[in-house]
Amino acid sequence: MRNNKNTTHIEGLLYQHTLTLKTTGEKSKTPGIQYINGTIDIATDNALVNIVTVHYTYVTEKTKNGSNNNTFTTLQNIINGTLGNVVEHGVDKAVKLRIDSQVGLNEFYSNRTGTEELVSAKRNEGGFIHTIQTLADDENARNTFECDMLITGAKRIEADPEKNTKEVVKVKGFFFNFRNDLLPVELNADTTGAMDYFEGLEASQTNPIYTKVWGRQVSQVTMVKTVEESAFGEQKVTETPRSNREFVITGAMSEPYVWDDESTMTKAEYEKALADRQLAIAEIKRRQDEYNATKAQTQAPAAAVGGVNGFNF
Repeated sequence: MRNNKNTTHIEGLLYQHTLTLKTTGEKSKTPGIQYINGTIDIATDNALVNIVTVHYTYVTEKTKNGSNNNTFTTLQNIINGTLGNVVEHGVDKAVKLRIDSQVGLNEFYSNRTGTEELVSAKRNEGGFIHTIQTLADDENARNTFECDMLITGAKRIEADPEKNTKEVVKVKGFFFNFRNDLLPVELNADTTGAMDYFEGLEASQTNPIYTKVWGRQVSQVTMVKTVEESAFGEQKVTETPRSNREFVITGAMSEPYVWDDESTMTKAEYEKALADRQLAIAEIKRRQDEYNATKAQTQAPAAAVGGVNGFNF
């Protein structure tokens, strides 16, 4: 299988962060090592409403070859306030950042609906971070992605005025990480040309379309208004915040890659990747069950005395 493209580009004002500096424990393979993890939120538009998040897991002071890690230094300066952010320091003192990241997944099992199901949430994972002096004039150029994708389906969703949602085609399939693991994703096509194109591919699990897509990341919170009529007097009006986080496709290769070919991807390679994906899911489930069991043990004494609520991950 060829190396698949998976890149994102985010630039804008540092909005806020959850970065923390930690030290590995005695049981770690490398005890006593300082590292940084957490998230960075970047406002990619001038109105400060499109907030794109980048997740950092384990950033150490030195790279694998022993040289200084510039990303660690920049993140450390964000933590100590040398580089300001909008929420804490105001717009005028917020640093401008550029991050070249990649699409990854935050995967876990959830039972919020009453049935345990796997959640595979897209996120920007790590990447080189730089302070910059100016931002791209085109706001849409500040929150982009470009990825090879194996498309396995497309479904048109009608607009819903009550929920303030527009007509889109949900494009389903897989991105790939640097190991060429399958990353299940769902993207939106929301222009007439894009919706017709992806529906016309007639992609399926048995007839996948292997191509490259690109677009922009939309990450906004909007208020949804609900009006309830009253038997008398004023109506009851409530506003509920609604998170809208989506990858919107704005382009694709004019001609998809050749499918089932040694130079791109063979059917056998795809089937092996699907099998490996099932093993990965089983490992996620195993870790989740271990976590839940440990959590239940620690909560058991308190529950017996005071009635601690069950934990939902």
